[in-house]
Amino acid sequence: MAATAHVANAQRPSWLTRFWAVVKYEMLWNIRKKKFIGLVIAAFALVTVQLALPAAFGVDQNPDFAVTFSAGNLLFFLFAIVTAMNSISGEFESGTIVPLLTKPVSRTMVFLGKLLAAFIVLMVTYTVLFTYSTVGGIIVYGPQENLHLVPLALLGNVLSTFLWIAIVLAAGAISKNSLIAALSAFSLFIAFGFATAIVSTFSNQPELLNYIPGSGVTGTLNVPPRGANITIQNITLSSNSISTGTDSIGANLVNYALYPSATVNVTRMDVFSAKPGQPPQIRHLYTEPISLVVARSIAVALVYTFVFLFIAWYAFKRAQILE
Repeated sequence: MAATAHVANAQRPSWLTRFWAVVKYEMLWNIRKKKFIGLVIAAFALVTVQLALPAAFGVDQNPDFAVTFSAGNLLFFLFAIVTAMNSISGEFESGTIVPLLTKPVSRTMVFLGKLLAAFIVLMVTYTVLFTYSTVGGIIVYGPQENLHLVPLALLGNVLSTFLWIAIVLAAGAISKNSLIAALSAFSLFIAFGFATAIVSTFSNQPELLNYIPGSGVTGTLNVPPRGANITIQNITLSSNSISTGTDSIGANLVNYALYPSATVNVTRMDVFSAKPGQPPQIRHLYTEPISLVVARSIAVALVYTFVFLFIAWYAFKRAQILE
């Protein structure tokens, strides 16, 4: 009996071997999904448009395009949806959770394997996307500066996206339904977007927006103008305009690396108090250092990510499987 047990233990794969098998299974399942492939193609198309449109309007050379590039909050959310909406709920819907858990793997190992697979897929996708945007920036805008900071922007984008992945995983683990997971995350995304618009317009305390997932508060970075402003239909977009929320971690990490002592001014346009025939007054609300903006957005993103991942793990671990 002892000899038989010894042989069985010797033949059982190591923890790392079993864990990596789960990771490979999840990665292959992810990259084969048509919606993931479609989103990657759409992302490259959007980056191409983002490169081509300013050039079409005659914008001057911008040596900082590569380090100021960001996938953007909508792409963060869409990548989270296509990467995570079926990750847990799809196993229950298709019934593959039953044969998966008959293997010598625990639910915690499966969950951690899915997380690592999502991280790897996201890192590879964003690396290719940022490489494309950097090369495109050199072609369209000329030689680029501070290219060593591009990986910093990339890591910030991954962190911003992973917050949304955690939300989608939690919704999927609780509901065990991919559609409900996607709709729940989409509802939160829309709700946070509306909250940002309403608070920014009517409230004198917009800093509350920095503590929910999303774009946060829009302010102006107090540094010399970076690159050229873009004017379209008499509307000028300042190259020093920044957002301070969790969706802007990558861009603000670069801002902090370039201007560590800079401050951010937050203002609000008093549209409703303007007198007839006069332009609305701009009210200064507060000023804060860029270091605080970066530290706060990272801390908020990490807290939300860990909380939602814990909810997803607990729901997955406790879920009943009905064959």
